[in-house]
Amino acid sequence: MAIPLRQSTRIGTYLLTQKVRRRKHFPLIVELEPLFACNLKCNGCGKIQQPISVLQQRMPVAQAIAAVEECGAPMVSIAGGEPLLHPQIDVIVRELIARKKYVYLCTNAMLVRKWWDKYEFRPSTYFSFAIHIDGLQERHDASVAQDGVFDEAVEAIKFLQGKGFRVTTNSTFFNTDTPQTIIDVLNFLNDDLGVDQMMISPAYAYEKAPDQEHFLGVQETRELFSHVFADGNRKRWRLNHSPLFLDFLEGKRDFGCTAWGIPSYSLHGWQRPCYLMADGYTETYKELIETTDWDAYGRGKDERCNNCMAHCGYEPTAVLATMGSLKEGLRAMREHG
Repeated sequence: MAIPLRQSTRIGTYLLTQKVRRRKHFPLIVELEPLFACNLKCNGCGKIQQPISVLQQRMPVAQAIAAVEECGAPMVSIAGGEPLLHPQIDVIVRELIARKKYVYLCTNAMLVRKWWDKYEFRPSTYFSFAIHIDGLQERHDASVAQDGVFDEAVEAIKFLQGKGFRVTTNSTFFNTDTPQTIIDVLNFLNDDLGVDQMMISPAYAYEKAPDQEHFLGVQETRELFSHVFADGNRKRWRLNHSPLFLDFLEGKRDFGCTAWGIPSYSLHGWQRPCYLMADGYTETYKELIETTDWDAYGRGKDERCNNCMAHCGYEPTAVLATMGSLKEGLRAMREHG
């Protein structure tokens, strides 16, 4: 299934409007973190290493909505932490949908069935669950450092599909993955579970992540995905990425980072410069855009960026490149159609 026509048309119109207005910096999607608390301790995660006092906090609904409205992004990815630990997460989702924002609720799915009766989620063309799946059973459970998580995530996907929700997945890959382990999990998600779309990304080397030994380098990433995408897999899988970003992953194209394209807002404020790095925070989106030295980040500029090929920095670049080329625009329409 391709991106819904209404959504692709809306996003295309939004991007065209930014171009016509000659806006240099604008958000494609905003990462909203209404809490940092989580019910898992994934080996590659660097987001939950916060003081207890911060882990106990939950962002008020009004604050979350105001941040999204301030930046004007048409899409919102709600992350964390584990968003389902927020007692009003369903209210945040409903308020964003009411404002016609496309919402992706990222979750490890451990609480979907267990706490379902606590929430009032409703199917909507503006709403998708994004389930974290890093591999098949052994691989995924090792990644999240807890047995049984994969099986529960699979049951949660089936549960949500049965209730009429759009279900997407988010998979992060490390140097412990092989082309075959990635092919196996994407085949399973695409063919066996029939999820609507899949998002993939090489892991970013968080400074605070418990496991510092298994992040991919640039050349490793390119070699890995060039094998994964062989034999027509790219066109067969329902991947929620632009063709140019997938070219980038397998080394057919190279891009600079567009960190401002997917800004991040959390309990601390607007995070500088991106979702993955924390060089301070600002109170307003305007201050983030106007006071951040965006040219200081990217491979060859900041050593923390040297091995990064994550979608939050490079997917916006690929999207903008697609918008600037008739040939690539037509290609994207064919491959997503």
